[in-house]
Amino acid sequence: MAQVSYPGVYIQEVSSGVRTITSVATSITAFVDFFREGPMNQAVEIFGMSDFTRVFGGLDARSEASHAIAQFFLNGGGHALVVRSHSDDDGGDAPASASAQVRGTSLAGDALLTLSAASEGRWGNTLRAEIDHLTDTPGTHFNLTITRHASNARSAPVLTQERFLNVTRDDANDPRYVVKVLEADSKLVRATDEKPGTAGVPAANGTTGGTLALTQAQLDALSENSLGVRVGTGAQFVAELAPWDANAVRTLGQLATRLQQALRTAKPAAGSAPTPPALTGARVDVTADARLVVRAGRDPDRGLQETVVFTNNGADTTATDLKLVAAAAAVNVQQYPLGVTDPATAGAAGYVVGDEGADGGPPTADALVGAVAEANDRGIYALRRVDLFNLLCIPRAAVLGADDDAQMRQVVEKAIAFCQSRRAFMLVDIPEAINEVAEVKDWLDAHGNFRSRNAALFFPRLRIADPLAEYRPRSRGNSGTLAGVFARTDAERGVWKAPAGIEATLRGIDDVDYRLTDAENGVLNPLAINALRVFPIYGLVSWGARTLDGADQAGSEWKYIPVRRLALMLEESLFRGTKWVVFEPNDEPLWARIRLNIGAYMNSLFRQGAFQGTTPKEAFFVKCDAETTTQDDRNQGIVNIEVGFAPLKPAEFVVIKIQQIAGDL
Repeated sequence: MAQVSYPGVYIQEVSSGVRTITSVATSITAFVDFFREGPMNQAVEIFGMSDFTRVFGGLDARSEASHAIAQFFLNGGGHALVVRSHSDDDGGDAPASASAQVRGTSLAGDALLTLSAASEGRWGNTLRAEIDHLTDTPGTHFNLTITRHASNARSAPVLTQERFLNVTRDDANDPRYVVKVLEADSKLVRATDEKPGTAGVPAANGTTGGTLALTQAQLDALSENSLGVRVGTGAQFVAELAPWDANAVRTLGQLATRLQQALRTAKPAAGSAPTPPALTGARVDVTADARLVVRAGRDPDRGLQETVVFTNNGADTTATDLKLVAAAAAVNVQQYPLGVTDPATAGAAGYVVGDEGADGGPPTADALVGAVAEANDRGIYALRRVDLFNLLCIPRAAVLGADDDAQMRQVVEKAIAFCQSRRAFMLVDIPEAINEVAEVKDWLDAHGNFRSRNAALFFPRLRIADPLAEYRPRSRGNSGTLAGVFARTDAERGVWKAPAGIEATLRGIDDVDYRLTDAENGVLNPLAINALRVFPIYGLVSWGARTLDGADQAGSEWKYIPVRRLALMLEESLFRGTKWVVFEPNDEPLWARIRLNIGAYMNSLFRQGAFQGTTPKEAFFVKCDAETTTQDDRNQGIVNIEVGFAPLKPAEFVVIKIQQIAGDL
């Protein structure tokens, strides 16, 4: 209440008590499997195949989920969570991250910096690092360039590049401290400071000459001179400086331009070999402390890591005058490759190749749901760290089931239990060998623990063109495709609409492993095995909407997928939308506000067609009063809210009765 002290008008804002409840998302789909790159055991949000390709490397023949994700987005999905997992048994299957150690400016000094790929996998072997000292403070700061190539071949094209200017390793508190800069801004690499607290910069790439202090007379005298140059262990070449008039070259920068032109037009010292491509793209720069830095260009035949060595051309002492001879210069490789040793870099000063990146093996049951995975939030348990997911697909489980049924049981049973704890729904895949009606019946009978109100099974598997195998059809699990159909139906009709019927077409499918007849469909449906059918005109459609708890004999109230998923949405939405109630005074004013807010939310769903009934009273109720919350409850700090709804059940069976109209007797 406002404090009044003088006669007049006081304005006070009073809360209306309205706290709007909004529905949570219903089709965020999580995929857990092997992928060739990307963060390990972290749930990453993606919103399309471009995101998936950028972060996880795209389709892979070893990854069932990569193809399921493609189907998910093709069939209408728009929001996915992807967890990269792998096996890490003692057989050496754990993936490694490619790395390289960069040594100090003395070249023969200790390693100062270790550069490692941002995530495990062979993809890290395609990274190459470049360091230069072209900064205002070359003694403490340096520039770092990271380039990713299509492969680790010498001639591989560039895919992407990152450049970090004016970084340092002298002071961990410096805002440009290289370790922190890469951790915050790089998608490709991470750095480890091998000598924390010590000064020094990593060795620059290329050939760095000694400090120059040339007079104008000395600069003029360099005109028409030449110097020898050798790339790696190749033949000797001669770089001839074009003649210039007196005072035409006044600065080291102008001299560097002339030297660059000479290198790019170098001629073989003997024989008729053409100028090597490495010299064709040569670059010459000048550091802040007056040193020439020469780097070879791109040479697909000889490699980017070979050194460039300067010598005097006969009696011409230009190389010595420019302090580029090996005795006065620091001769280093052109780039630092991570993970893979190039023959040209063997024994080269400046860096030491580190671990070679490895992909590891596809995840086992232990990696997906085992005790270690559960304890360390790995595999499916990485999803504990996300705010919300609604659907879970693990196509890898069906692959495990083809070889070891016990592993599949472990994955599916624990995944379903995890879904129940997170108010999510699982789509179960069947092994590839299960492609007959009798086989799927027997298989489900043998896996009775899979029956759950938070899971569904569809039969048969799908035949999908494989882009990695010349588009030949291949049998795939249907979970990713159905998850996309669920998402599309939710967006177009609402979560209360069964993701089945002639609108629930399956896109991007060549065929099914087995074409069901009406009679066979009639055998599977009472067992809660949802059919995928092929019909004339409509094509391949989802033709079932039962949970695995929806067998006729079970008589479950959670028989239908839309009923269960609507309940899950209501539970999650009300759970989040009533947090404001905690610690409020527990009496009738609070109960009235609860009824107001939850009732308004339920009424909005009723107006969208989510419930049965012609009036709100028939469709739902919200009860919170002295009857639900007794004095004893209030003494214990408990407020009880009862919410009921009349769900829409899908019309599974349409019966049309036809009779003749008798004539006038």
